[in-house]
Amino acid sequence: MSVEQRYQKWLNNKSLPDDLRKQLELMDQDQVYDAFYTDLEFGTAGLRGILGPGSNRLNIYVIRKAAVGFAKYLIRNFKDVKERGVVISHDNRLYSREFTLECAKVFSSYGIKSFIFDDLRPTPELSFAIRKVHAIGGVMITASHNPKEYNGYKVYDEEGCQLVPSKIKPLLEIISNLGDEISIKYGTETPSEIITLSKDVDQDFVNNALSVQINDDLDKSNFKIVFSPQHGASLERAKDIFDALKYDVTYVREQCVHDPLFSATGSPNPETKAAFDLSMKYAERVNADLILNTDPDGDRIGIAAKNRNGEYQLFTGNQTGALLLHYILMERRKKGILKSNSVVFDTVVTSSLGRRIAKFYGVQTESLLTGFKFIGDKIHQYEVSKEKRFEFGYEESYGYLVSPYVRDKDSLQAIVIISEMVNYFLQQGKTLDMVLEDIMRYVGYEDNTLYSIYFSGANGKVRMNNILNSLRERPISSSLNNKLVKYEDFKASMGYEIVNKETKTYEITLPKTNLMKFYFEDGSTISIRPSGTEPKCKFYFEAVGSSIKDLEGKTEKMYEELKNFLGIYV
Repeated sequence: MSVEQRYQKWLNNKSLPDDLRKQLELMDQDQVYDAFYTDLEFGTAGLRGILGPGSNRLNIYVIRKAAVGFAKYLIRNFKDVKERGVVISHDNRLYSREFTLECAKVFSSYGIKSFIFDDLRPTPELSFAIRKVHAIGGVMITASHNPKEYNGYKVYDEEGCQLVPSKIKPLLEIISNLGDEISIKYGTETPSEIITLSKDVDQDFVNNALSVQINDDLDKSNFKIVFSPQHGASLERAKDIFDALKYDVTYVREQCVHDPLFSATGSPNPETKAAFDLSMKYAERVNADLILNTDPDGDRIGIAAKNRNGEYQLFTGNQTGALLLHYILMERRKKGILKSNSVVFDTVVTSSLGRRIAKFYGVQTESLLTGFKFIGDKIHQYEVSKEKRFEFGYEESYGYLVSPYVRDKDSLQAIVIISEMVNYFLQQGKTLDMVLEDIMRYVGYEDNTLYSIYFSGANGKVRMNNILNSLRERPISSSLNNKLVKYEDFKASMGYEIVNKETKTYEITLPKTNLMKFYFEDGSTISIRPSGTEPKCKFYFEAVGSSIKDLEGKTEKMYEELKNFLGIYV
């Protein structure tokens, strides 16, 4: 079916809601093409797209198609799916509640009962609820930290973990055979019940979050926190946690409204400085020690804290993860609860600082692909085999997991452990920048920076693929005069080690993904991959040096050199 035929089929659909019809009628030729030239695809975190009419947009029809596909997948693979049911949750975004109820309606039409909440809930609580009610899977309606124009659809298994490639492949095959989204029909089974979960789930979730404390007897009397949920779903559970721990918390009032337009924030993404603009002002006003900002669906968290100069300093996901890892392993070792078979999970694009910290404490690190589902899946594997014990998992993209009662990144348990960590070090007279410098003095100095270049529109994916393919054909040979010693192509599952001008190959056992990573003789690295959630290419740079001053400006120079090499001018 051509783009024009798809467009006309939508336009001629008599049941099309008025708002979608008006948007269709106002589209120009380029907008029509972008909305219909392809189907919205599952990325690293499920479906995620711009709201609006079309097969390449997120709307009630695309949601219905995904839900029908998931229902068929569950029925095909699980005999007890109708008894165990599916948990569905959502965040504060536009149409999130409508999409949730549509999913429940679809599952009901296939005889599958649904568990829903009475209102929005954070993503980690969805993961927790699946495990608590022993459901066969789950759905989270969210676009995480994306701009307000987006929404999304995440799919979870019975362990509360997002579907890994081996599980999602058969689901995608089912969805691809359903036909066009505008013609999708409901199931014909006797409708099953749609159950609203009790508040007991909330309390159990909070109690589990409180259990991640290591030093629960710290004095909190002179410790102040500023918190923002960025208009999102973490607010109520965060309040429960702060109240239980008796912290002195100031809430960013303007951002404590479940506003789908994110009216009071520069960005709903805690990875960006704009997300902290208002909370910084609050912190200065109340002289806070720590600022905590979660993203709209409550799985990611960003922090800022006073540094040694009394200024509020933002910490990257890599830095926060390394600090948490150091604190957790140090305190657990003190208490004699760090096991010899302990394991930490990060990703192949995460800074090496955390791996060196883990090694310092005698703990093994396993680096997985980006996407927290790979960490959640590994936790389950070791839970079954008893081979290793999970200690901590994190991604550079501001996601952390301390305790595996949740199988996704969790800003709520992160709130507990981050607050405790900062308070602990302040009582020792150390700010986080001082602690970070102490760590690097022992395990080595490094700096890391993520740069993103947007490639929107129908040709965006082609342009990003061309960047990666050009590097496969002609790998970068050096970075700031440091020779290339190794590079890895995760799409080909091959590594290439350069020894005495000869190249030796080895196999990469992780699932295939469109990622290239380059290693240089001084220990620095460059990783490049298209985002799985937005139309952008991500460039990860890690520089090493003999001191913090030695690292100043180094990753920026690496980036400029790489852009020149690739012929990218932005």
